[in-house]
Amino acid sequence: MYAKVKTVTLLGLEGTLVNVEADIVRNIPKLTIVGLADTAVKESGERVRSAITNSGYSFPNERVTVNLAPAAIKKDGSALDLAIAMSLLCANDEVDEDPKDIIFIGELALDGSINSVKGVLPMVISMREEGFTKFIVPYANRNECSVVSDIEIYPAKTLTEVVEFVKGTGTLKRMVGNRSEEEVTYNLDFKDLKGQEKVKRLFEISAASRTNVLMVGTPGSGKTMAAKRFPTILPKLSFEEAIEVSKIYSVSGLLKEGALITTPPFRSPHHTASAVSLIGGGSIPKPGEISLAHRGVLFLDELPEFQKNVLEVLREPLESKTIHISRATATLTYPADFILIAALNPCPCGYHGSKLHECNCTRPQIDRYLSKVSHPLLDRIDMHIEVSEVKYEDISDEASGLDSETLRNSVLHARQLQEERYAKESFKLNGDLPDNKIRKYCKLDSACEKLMALSFKKYGFSARTYNKILKIARTIADLDSSENIKEMHLLEAIRYRTIDGKYWSK
Repeated sequence: MYAKVKTVTLLGLEGTLVNVEADIVRNIPKLTIVGLADTAVKESGERVRSAITNSGYSFPNERVTVNLAPAAIKKDGSALDLAIAMSLLCANDEVDEDPKDIIFIGELALDGSINSVKGVLPMVISMREEGFTKFIVPYANRNECSVVSDIEIYPAKTLTEVVEFVKGTGTLKRMVGNRSEEEVTYNLDFKDLKGQEKVKRLFEISAASRTNVLMVGTPGSGKTMAAKRFPTILPKLSFEEAIEVSKIYSVSGLLKEGALITTPPFRSPHHTASAVSLIGGGSIPKPGEISLAHRGVLFLDELPEFQKNVLEVLREPLESKTIHISRATATLTYPADFILIAALNPCPCGYHGSKLHECNCTRPQIDRYLSKVSHPLLDRIDMHIEVSEVKYEDISDEASGLDSETLRNSVLHARQLQEERYAKESFKLNGDLPDNKIRKYCKLDSACEKLMALSFKKYGFSARTYNKILKIARTIADLDSSENIKEMHLLEAIRYRTIDGKYWSK
């Protein structure tokens, strides 16, 4: 007796169709699962056996072979449980109907109930692209599937419900499309940041162009406070971007009750984080912090406290916006298009250059501390700024300066100008402007060319820094509603790359 049903397994963020074949022959009773299954899949045999018997059905008392095809692809996780159970029930004539058009996804508990699994959203999207339109998924995963259009989603709580539905003797309520969104309210506001209008300006430019920021300043100057308020001025994600981010969080098991993530994520790993936790990995590679920050913000506080090898792995994703993880079984690619916000003290004690506190560090100690941040990494961070110590007059002043709403409106205006300018291009924002398009969209007049040439020689800029300065100048002009880059725009952009020589020797 033979039967075949369909399910899906994940390779990174992409789902791959798996045909679950069950064959029952008269022989010594034994259940064998083949097809490059990992430990969790092999253990599913015992879960499936108990789920079937505890649901009132008979488990074959013969030799049973379950094949997961294609055998060349590694299968992991417990999402194949439901499909394995259905293949056995079909092969054992408990189910007469052929469920060949249905994709079964779900983990079985011993009592036959269906538990939630990770990665249902990317599974469903991938199978829809393959032409499948009917899915049975765990009831707990129903909301994250509801955002996918042109498909039929049937959430199920138990194995019995699924069997009766396939046999036609029971019903499963079809999930009605509902693009539920994760509700986010901010309790933070830039108006709380006193005496740091230059820092607010820096973040305004960063949000408008999606460019990276480095802050150097003494403890208590407001670096962390500013970074935590940065998401409050970022626009909401587009639907396509929200799907990208939600797929990553679904695979990681972090999608809250299936709600679509529509605001840019903010990730702030501790400085003890390993390279694997940052970029992703493991025997079965999973997304790391840089992928969880995709389309959002990665905040690295106390930058020199991170291990140097951890910081160096950021160089590739900062350029390519992706991260490649190679293992013996596969090479996976995860998206990693994030805004890097980095903060550090100027020395180990934190008070080098302070007017209020005395620094106890020697020059070699300072150099050794700052050397953990390499020049190649610095070169990939678009804007650098010194965060000055806050004066008493600023703290006691009732005037709050720019608030998040004002900054956000300015950012939205600048982004609209960029989207109109790049309407026929594959990119939308200045931060994504490729090098071969910079001359076209960041034209300089003779005065600006002269200023740029002088600055290039004086500060020893690299070609990468030169391009980044032009992108920043273009963004400043957009914030100023200026069609052309003016001298004052370029001068401000150059200032954001002039502190390197003070802290890092060439």
